[in-house]
Amino acid sequence: MTVYYVNSATGSDRNGGTGQNSAFATLSKVESLKLKPGDSVLLAKGSVFNEQFDIKYSGSDSAPIKIGSYGTGAAPVIHSSGDGIHSLYASNIVIENLKISNTGGAGIYGGSVTNWTVREVEIAKTGLSENAGAVTFRSSKNVTFEDSKISDVKGDGFWIEKVNGIKILNNTVTNAHGATADAVQMNDSSNILMKGNHLDQTHASSPKGVIALVRPTNAVVEDNVLTGGGFGISAQAGKNVAIRDNDISGYHGYSWSFAVGLGDQGNARDYDISGNHIHDGAWGVAVSGPSGASYTRTNIKVHDNVFDDLSQAALKVDRPASGSFTNNTIETGTKATAISPSIVDAHTFSVSNNHTVANVETALASPVAKTAVATEAAADPAVVAVHDNLKILTDTGAAHHGNLLENDSSDNDTLVLRRFGDETVGKHGLTLTGEYGDIHVDREGNYAYTLDETKLPDHSGHVSESFSYGINDGTSHHSDGDTLTVFIHLDGLLS
Repeated sequence: MTVYYVNSATGSDRNGGTGQNSAFATLSKVESLKLKPGDSVLLAKGSVFNEQFDIKYSGSDSAPIKIGSYGTGAAPVIHSSGDGIHSLYASNIVIENLKISNTGGAGIYGGSVTNWTVREVEIAKTGLSENAGAVTFRSSKNVTFEDSKISDVKGDGFWIEKVNGIKILNNTVTNAHGATADAVQMNDSSNILMKGNHLDQTHASSPKGVIALVRPTNAVVEDNVLTGGGFGISAQAGKNVAIRDNDISGYHGYSWSFAVGLGDQGNARDYDISGNHIHDGAWGVAVSGPSGASYTRTNIKVHDNVFDDLSQAALKVDRPASGSFTNNTIETGTKATAISPSIVDAHTFSVSNNHTVANVETALASPVAKTAVATEAAADPAVVAVHDNLKILTDTGAAHHGNLLENDSSDNDTLVLRRFGDETVGKHGLTLTGEYGDIHVDREGNYAYTLDETKLPDHSGHVSESFSYGINDGTSHHSDGDTLTVFIHLDGLLS
């Protein structure tokens, strides 16, 4: 197992490459080596490489080949007129702690690869000479992409095609540009987990959406914050799809814009759509399709979601479908359902036990946020929180769940949350900075949100901000990410 060092500033390809003082200078020199399982290639921080990096050889299950960095300063950067990192057929690869930007093609391209992990990588301004996905994997197996940032790329943030076993965890994608660009597009893939991501298409020059799942099988999309785009999640034709505990907002621009859409491009079976907060858009969940198509839409369960600030109905079903719409919370002013009379008469899509409340934020602030009471809500508090699903995992994998407490009655700009079971944070605590304020976790595991009123916009109504965070043990890189969404009522603060 050999460690090779590469330093674009002080290295030389005449060196042996096995020490920091004898580093290579170029990635092409590394490509000339026959890397073996367990080998590592470390790029010096502060280095800039103007070339595509081809990964040609494979590691093993127990000894992957690792591509990373060393030293201090800014992460090493790869620029290229082609792809940043390119590989065909290589297996058991780990890539971490790099930056890839200003590439003609994809930032990372993997074709027919197996057992890849990419983490803590920053990708920006890729696809400059073609409409390439910033991260592209095709015909591959077992790919994990986590704790990374993708921004201002041309084409999709992620383009995934025919991958069995894909995990996209705790990443941020901001502004995937282009006429056909989504933050994430997956085609004909299976065993999918998308969790803890913050995907924002608010300012993207794209008429498309945030997540497009085309013919997925066994997919879970949970605990993500999805903002902007023409739609939130399009999972039009798939099997065994769970979409739960996401915050989906800001999707509009078209009369058909939806938070979750299915049934338009093929058969859809066994969907569980639950625990989502869907707001500031057009349609909520749309079960639809083209006229005359014989697609089937069976066992579609939409339950325990919260809908508010929608210009259309929370649920649309305008093509034959079977399923249910139950235990959802809908704010006054948002229409609950738009179901075709023929489907109502067929009794295939049941609607029951849904609740209308005057103010969704008040219902969500209750300790049983996912089971709202069917009563009119009280006057709006100034600051309330959403998502009763925060959690931290210990190093052993044990889960500690925390529930929202209540607004501090002595000060409307502070929100206190219970601790997570017996789990505590470090002695210095943790602070997450938002657009309008900060969330601080003290050493006892208590959470407090403090609002900076000077940062609030100068208009009436409510605004919201979201905080995403991950817990990483630093050794195994096991992590978990969740979201807390805070609503701030300007009227309540200023009254």
